[in-house]
Amino acid sequence: MDVKKAVIPVAGLGTRFLPVTKSMPKEMLPIIDTPVIHYVVQEAIESGIDDIIFVTGRNKRAIEDYFDGCPELEMHLKNRGKYDMLEMVQEISSMVDIHYIRQKEPNGLGDAIMTARKHVSGDPFAVLLGDDIIVNEKPCTRQLIDVFRKYGRSTIAVEEVPQDKVSSYGIISGSPVDEYLYALDDIVEKPSVEEAPSNIGAIGRYVFTPEIFDCIEQTSKGVGGEIQLTDGIRLLNDSQKVYAHQFTGRRYDSGNKVEYVKAVLDFAMKDDGMREEIQQHLQNLGPITHD
Repeated sequence: MDVKKAVIPVAGLGTRFLPVTKSMPKEMLPIIDTPVIHYVVQEAIESGIDDIIFVTGRNKRAIEDYFDGCPELEMHLKNRGKYDMLEMVQEISSMVDIHYIRQKEPNGLGDAIMTARKHVSGDPFAVLLGDDIIVNEKPCTRQLIDVFRKYGRSTIAVEEVPQDKVSSYGIISGSPVDEYLYALDDIVEKPSVEEAPSNIGAIGRYVFTPEIFDCIEQTSKGVGGEIQLTDGIRLLNDSQKVYAHQFTGRRYDSGNKVEYVKAVLDFAMKDDGMREEIQQHLQNLGPITHD
């Protein structure tokens, strides 16, 4: 079966970006003039997904509003002959079929995915986390779907992570299948550097068979007192092989302040109208002083 559905969990509180995330979803942080979540949805669409369910929480209405129509704005643009802007705004609200369901309380990524079980309805599905922007000619999710098509098994995206970041990821051990693919042996949630089986970490892209739901349901609370998706993946791997794909592309963890700034700069440098001024500004920066 092909993968046509995606779950995008966006219920997190965004504490790494307080105070702005007190009133604004972290997924709506702008990369110049486009929110992070737009790039995530765009990746899903370009991967062949046509049905998306957002798992939301309180204070996430801005995400719903962004992907909804806005008659007042559209009329305003139309009356002033700003048809390019009008087309852009209308395109956003017609990108893909989008549904919303609430996670009643923050209880871990595994719990967030469980809320989408009825909507997924026994089909294979993708999961895209709203923090990660991944830039590549072939979308990361499409890469995972291609592996799924070949092997018919759940596939997670992984990359090498710095040693000092190992404790922030689900870290895998695996048997190489080819240059970019591992058959999963184990995955450990946020291990210490000493206990980590490798420095290859799972990032925010997955393709799952529907059996993942039964596995998550059987797990108890793990690291941080939450229902961890990693524990569900470990259990799934006991009954059907899970694969880990070392994706190609540039990943920006927009939930990290430094990575977020890098994303803004890199996207600005790709814009012909901004590149020259940005380059000039960076070249003119003098010594950093601390007042």
